[in-house]
Amino acid sequence: MSLVAVLPVKRFPSAKARLAEGGLSSAQRLALATGMLSDVLAALRRCELVDDIVVVTSEPGAEALARGAGAQVLADDPSEGHSEAAQRGIDWAVTDGAFHTLLIAGDIPAVNPAEIDSLIESLADEDEVVIIPDRHGSGTNAMILSPAGVISPSFGEGSCLRHQQIAAAAGASSRVETSFGIGLDVDTADDLDALSHALESADRSVAPFTRSVIGRLGAR
Repeated sequence: MSLVAVLPVKRFPSAKARLAEGGLSSAQRLALATGMLSDVLAALRRCELVDDIVVVTSEPGAEALARGAGAQVLADDPSEGHSEAAQRGIDWAVTDGAFHTLLIAGDIPAVNPAEIDSLIESLADEDEVVIIPDRHGSGTNAMILSPAGVISPSFGEGSCLRHQQIAAAAGASSRVETSFGIGLDVDTADDLDALSHALESADRSVAPFTRSVIGRLGAR
């Protein structure tokens, strides 16, 4: 079984714009985006069943982090969105001969490598889409495609249900699996608070880069 993890990462200067409403400066948002991506890459490297990692980006900082983690890098078109970037990674994985693709967000630093491996182990011997939503149950923070290009992604508001519908239209089964760590993405000040509170009770080995950034932001 060969599985490629795909991380679409957009430009850092515009990263997490909604966090500005919570009082974070552009420099703080940049540090947070960098820390979260570092933690996700580190977690993926610890997964026993992830064979390769591909970061799709036009951001030099993300490219440097990816190469430092031993990941492949594909050029992103800055004019395109998250879904199009993810599709570039899927196409690469299919061409490379991967059996499965894991699409995963770069802003879920509390992701658990063992949990990812468990989800991969649970894959059925049929066309299947496994969807892991955000903590609200609406968006999609990760998705496993089996085979690797079984559907084209459509991220954004309401994507959890939309991906189920796309899978059905493609003749593939789908299931939604909840994950506490994967569900903790950060787009808003409320999301950052939820992550901060979760890390307070988590093992210190969880999300060390992001934890350090949050510590420098001060108490939230």
